[in-house]
Amino acid sequence: MQRSSPVIQPRGKPLNKLPEELPLPSTGTSSDLYTQLASSSKTSIHRLRITKGSDGTHVPNTASLPISDTGLRDGSTIYVKDLGPQISWRLVYLLEYLGPLLIHPLLYFLLPASPPSTLQSLSCALITLHFLKRELETLFVHRFSAATMPLFNLFKNSAHYWLLAGLNIAFFTYRPSSPAAAGESNPWITWPAVVLFVVGELGNLNAHLVLRDLRSANGNERGIPRGLGFGIVTCPNYMFEAMAWVGIAVVTWSWSSVLFAGVAVGQMGVWAGKREGRYRREFGGKYGKKRWVMLPGLW
Repeated sequence: MQRSSPVIQPRGKPLNKLPEELPLPSTGTSSDLYTQLASSSKTSIHRLRITKGSDGTHVPNTASLPISDTGLRDGSTIYVKDLGPQISWRLVYLLEYLGPLLIHPLLYFLLPASPPSTLQSLSCALITLHFLKRELETLFVHRFSAATMPLFNLFKNSAHYWLLAGLNIAFFTYRPSSPAAAGESNPWITWPAVVLFVVGELGNLNAHLVLRDLRSANGNERGIPRGLGFGIVTCPNYMFEAMAWVGIAVVTWSWSSVLFAGVAVGQMGVWAGKREGRYRREFGGKYGKKRWVMLPGLW
């Protein structure tokens, strides 16, 4: 059987017992390459990142990519990088959303000096439902293309949710002097905002279900999403998410909610732009290019 033997070089911190060469059958896959390197170096396969020495492109870890299709030949140089301690994507999502889910009910009961106002109670209910939905989607809906991410991301992501969506919004919404505590609920403003929240949450869930069905349970294949909102923008899940947070901001009467929503929308817009670019590269003429990636007429 014909075999190829790429030359292996470490990138960054050297890995112990990293072989200088690694004979592979020509019929092998990139997944075989990762598995053998992990076994030889006694390192978790999820910590490894392989790039080609010829052009620096990433060699993904997938059983559907033959070695012959990666461009690697006998004697080709590959660089192997240790990505450091890893944590599963699913666990990161569960932990980062747990912060607001705990903080809001806690401060709702601790902060008000008198019985909470209608707006404060409604604010707590909407935000708690939002993050409870996030947790349930993480457990039962989302399918991740990668198994892990760097452990450091847990602290960065958790700070965004625990501090900005949790402590920030909760403190300025439930304290006795907050606008939500002092203001009267105007049904002509409050209930349309609640409807906006519900439509946003349901639309977001629908988009997540569409994206989930593009990928098999343990696969990393990609497809072109179609359905509600996908003919208008690249990422209707982000569009509906923004819609839900507009509803929350109106109900809370708090600039802290506007701050979080603004940061979140900005980040989602960046992600949506990258996804549009990826769709165009991967699917070419099969993909209908979008003028707007997230917010029709705006972004």
